[in-house]
Amino acid sequence: MSRDVSIAFVCCLIGAGVLNASPVVVPSTDSGTVIEVAFPVKQTVQEMTALQVLTEESGKRGRVTWSSESGRLNADHFQPYVVVLAQRDQVEQVLPQSLVGTWRDHLLRLHPSNAAEAFTIVTLPWKDKAKTGIVQVISGNDVRGELFGVGWLLRHMSFEGGTVQLPQSPEIFSAPDKPIRGHQIGYRFKNNTYDAWTLGQFEQHIRDLAIFGTNTLQLISPVSDDNPLSPLMPAPPLETFLGISRLLDQYGLRCDLYYPEMRKDYSDPAQFQAELKDFEALVRRMSRVDSVHIPGGDPGHTPPEILFPLAAAEVRIIRKYHPSAAVWISAQGFDAEQYESFYTLLGSGQDWLTGVFFGPQSRDGMEIQRKRVPGRYSMEFYPDIAHVMHAQFPVPGWDPVFALTEGREPICPRPMAFSRIYKDFQDLNGGFITYSEGVNDDVNKILWSQLGWMPGTPIDTILGEYARWFLHREGEQLGQAVALIEGLEQDWDGPLLENRQIAKTFELTRHLEDSSNTAQSQGNWQWESLLYRGYYDMYLQRKFAREQSAQHEAEHALVSGGRSASRVKIAERSLNESKPGVEEQREHDELFKLGEKLYDDIGLQLSVKLYGASNWERGANLDRVDTPLNDRAWMRAAMAKAEAQPTETAKISALEAIANWQMPVSGALYDDLGSPAHESHFVRGEGWQKDPEMYHTAIDGIADRTLEDGWRLSWLSYAEALYEEPLDLEYKDLDPSKNYRVRLTYAGEDYAVPLTLTAGDVVIHSSRLRQSNPETYEFELPKEAIVNGTLHLRWMRGTPGGGGGGRGRQVAEVWLLPQLAATAVKSN
Repeated sequence: MSRDVSIAFVCCLIGAGVLNASPVVVPSTDSGTVIEVAFPVKQTVQEMTALQVLTEESGKRGRVTWSSESGRLNADHFQPYVVVLAQRDQVEQVLPQSLVGTWRDHLLRLHPSNAAEAFTIVTLPWKDKAKTGIVQVISGNDVRGELFGVGWLLRHMSFEGGTVQLPQSPEIFSAPDKPIRGHQIGYRFKNNTYDAWTLGQFEQHIRDLAIFGTNTLQLISPVSDDNPLSPLMPAPPLETFLGISRLLDQYGLRCDLYYPEMRKDYSDPAQFQAELKDFEALVRRMSRVDSVHIPGGDPGHTPPEILFPLAAAEVRIIRKYHPSAAVWISAQGFDAEQYESFYTLLGSGQDWLTGVFFGPQSRDGMEIQRKRVPGRYSMEFYPDIAHVMHAQFPVPGWDPVFALTEGREPICPRPMAFSRIYKDFQDLNGGFITYSEGVNDDVNKILWSQLGWMPGTPIDTILGEYARWFLHREGEQLGQAVALIEGLEQDWDGPLLENRQIAKTFELTRHLEDSSNTAQSQGNWQWESLLYRGYYDMYLQRKFAREQSAQHEAEHALVSGGRSASRVKIAERSLNESKPGVEEQREHDELFKLGEKLYDDIGLQLSVKLYGASNWERGANLDRVDTPLNDRAWMRAAMAKAEAQPTETAKISALEAIANWQMPVSGALYDDLGSPAHESHFVRGEGWQKDPEMYHTAIDGIADRTLEDGWRLSWLSYAEALYEEPLDLEYKDLDPSKNYRVRLTYAGEDYAVPLTLTAGDVVIHSSRLRQSNPETYEFELPKEAIVNGTLHLRWMRGTPGGGGGGRGRQVAEVWLLPQLAATAVKSN
């Protein structure tokens, strides 16, 4: 049999998988260079699929003619460049007899283990009379090992100037560190991409992930915490779901079923039995199920004493059809009492259960769970790599303007953060399946897959392979592409207006954009997504600077003298005349062009109105490009209220209060909680480096509103702490001779939990719910609250032991006001 795919072929010697600077160029003709790929006579579907991946994926990137031959190579069909693809124990069936001894010598030097999914790559010189050639052997310890060996080869090919540099390593043996390296796929309305995909697009995604060492895809059950249908779906949900399962079987990859229990009450026997019936109807039709993950919550709400019997019954069903399926369960969403029940049930012995997985909304951290879960149960990691706020691993100190606009689910390459997180947790788990909601986290998926294979791999190496494979960059451009990805992560460090990295990243973005050829740019969604983020960051910095300047001018007008009407007129003019410059407008327009390309090329839904996203929070941040970035809506309402005052004196006083919001009296101390640049008295706790999940670190957040709603930005942003962790402010060097009042703004999400507030040892208010959103609360500070010039304000959860995500204790603003009067007062 033969197969033709056109490419030019270049061989280069490498050491330890790194391309040599002086490759050996293999001569080629106008029609390309012929490379023979040889394999054993008997091939499984999975082995033939690995062969297709090699020939088809390289063929998309260059010019080569692959000729295929099954059985033993011989001199009568001598080719100067040959790739052998086989399992290790089959290699000698394919090699020329003259090379068998050399092959064995390489194995003796390498001492390859029998680890599952491992592969060996060696290069053997082939001489026949006057002819010389090279035989490169890709041997897998098993079928997956062959596929991952092919992936290694493809990742190390480079495509530059119409040629392909094929790495030729004398001897490499590579085995994965983690046995489970997976990512989640949800073909559902909530997803920001996958609901628009065909099975062909899913197959390409599976290939790309496998090339980087992914061995597991987790499929969310067609019934989950979502609408059953999406208007973007090209095929019915169940049809596509089952099709993906078939594809994974074809590729020999693990298929995991994520199965939340969504009925209302499983203590009802009818609901219990109905769930089992639905479960059986699903799993009996799946081509492959290697494991099932059943979350306790997020989504789900079933207490452990009911969840365990239900899961055990489902295990009995699935093993009728998939006898080797592993079963995992989580404690997500449980409250403190339910956690104790969970641990007790595990301790009593659950022979049907493989292990416990740890994911978002877990009140006990992974280290605690690993200590309390009996050792006979393995633990897996279910990290959220898609979200950057209201999330398991929020971006620390994120500027509220980014949070307001780019939102919870943006394009979010975080190589440095997630490499740190991976290493922090790697000793606590035996593998991972990441939580994802589309392609916004594409770089993060590749990073996790590669770290799961070899945790010591340098980040630049992983990003370099990403840039070579997906962005088609080589040489100097490859290094620039790596710097661009890293720069996008650094764009989010610190206050938006002070971040000089944003301009540097954007300059690099424009340089690579201008120097891109058609192959690099046309239809390349990975490249388009990086462009989109680079443009968005730069656009926000320009727009925020301009709109804040307009607000400052308007505030200055309100305190600059003259009659109230004149002050308002000048302030309104400052707000109204602020218009984008040429560069800001260009960046604005480019975002919409890129949004359209990303939808057309990959189905990424960056807008609810334009592209059918399920919600703006689900990655649709194109809908926030035009949102105001200053307080003009609030200011206009406040100015109108001021002008309605009965006297000119009252009008001017009210206008000046608008401008002096942060400093209502001389010597006031103000914290805009949620804005890292303006919360100097905020006690952060352990900090992100030690505590990436923020269990013991206060968090900056933002409400799901916009400034068009008439809120101030200082109300939108807030600080919070999780579960029973205190939320603290600390003031030092206070004047003990002064009296103080404290003014608070309680604001944030529309839901809230009861809070207690203490000042030192003095209880200011016991457990209470916010009365409105926002709510102003003001009180006279008791003298005894200040000790040796120091004041501690502390908010605690009013009802300890809660479950879920542990959020809801949100404080937006705090003033410490000297020499204010008397009685405690609360006002809305």
